[in-house]
Amino acid sequence: MRRKPCGVTGDLLAEDVIFDYIITTPGYPRRVEGRKAVAELYRPYGTMIVLVRCHDLAVHHDINTGVVVLEYASEGRVVPTGAPYTNRYISVLTMTDRKVTHWRDCLDPLAVFDALGWPSP
Repeated sequence: MRRKPCGVTGDLLAEDVIFDYIITTPGYPRRVEGRKAVAELYRPYGTMIVLVRCHDLAVHHDINTGVVVLEYASEGRVVPTGAPYTNRYISVLTMTDRKVTHWRDCLDPLAVFDALGWPSP
């Protein structure tokens, strides 16, 4: 189970937004298209992991291309066990008319496995 991008609300996403998960976990989609599909993907998120905070945000923005690179970390807990969950992320966003049109996401999959359990071979 993945985390919802910290602080992301539907208002920031274009209707036809594309999410690409570059570094992810087994069984998680590599690509999700459309704001409604992204909302559905993250709907059950709080049943597995609850994020308490996101921090260490660094923002790199090229106003000429509309590309924003976010580096950040999260802290939370695994709902079924109460175990701590931490991770680090790099997200590359493309902005058009003040909306995210493309979100490319990378995370540390080992942190997910450590928190939720390793996949069976």
